[in-house]
Amino acid sequence: MTAITLVITYTKSVIGYGQKQRGTLRALGLRRLGDVVEHRDTPMIRGMIDKVSHLVQVEERSA
Repeated sequence: MTAITLVITYTKSVIGYGQKQRGTLRALGLRRLGDVVEHRDTPMIRGMIDKVSHLVQVEERSA
């Protein structure tokens, strides 16, 4: 069984968006524009991505 890894790239500024969305980006490990993080595909991470999908780009990779 292969696990799926999500590669998340911070692509759009959070200026003008609420504090909750800023906090979600921080919880994902994204600090500044252009940052890239990898997370295992879990329902919790997918939910966080859904909340900030307009600010990030997501790519799936087989691990």
